[in-house]
Amino acid sequence: MIDTNLSTRPFYNERAVRAWVLVGALVVAAATAWNLSRVLRYSGSSTELAIRAAADEARAGEARREAARLRGTVDARQIEAASVDARQANELIDRRTFSWTELFNRFETTLPDDVRIVSVAPKIDRDRRITLMIVVLARGVDDVNQFMERLDATGNFRELRSTRERATDDDQIESVLEARYLPVSGAAQ
Repeated sequence: MIDTNLSTRPFYNERAVRAWVLVGALVVAAATAWNLSRVLRYSGSSTELAIRAAADEARAGEARREAARLRGTVDARQIEAASVDARQANELIDRRTFSWTELFNRFETTLPDDVRIVSVAPKIDRDRRITLMIVVLARGVDDVNQFMERLDATGNFRELRSTRERATDDDQIESVLEARYLPVSGAAQ
């Protein structure tokens, strides 16, 4: 290095450069220490999680073996019998809660003058939907159609259709109507 300086105000910036290099080295050392502490912390955490996962897998395997053992002790006939009993109980409850008054009030408001209801038979399926079989006598097909249109307009009868029609001996039409019935509580479904 040349120690002679021909300037009037000589400036050697060696100290500033050394200070900046020292600051840079300290920053790098601090970042390295921080990264090293994170690696050590996460490796310990990873080891702990791996141990817990292995224990959980062992417990899950034991639970599967216990479930298989318990399934082997269950009698399928008993389950089927209980299922049949529960289904019958639900059907009885549904029949008991079926409102005939509400249904006949609905018929009263929609029945044309020349149509008579001969029989009504509700059937409740596994999904607890009510299907009605309605047998009506009418003077003509137009009267039956009018009755069906009025029932459909209430919104309580879905999938309404005539499944069978025949002429009777006294020149009337006997028609069997089938519809899915939604009581007032189920009309929005």
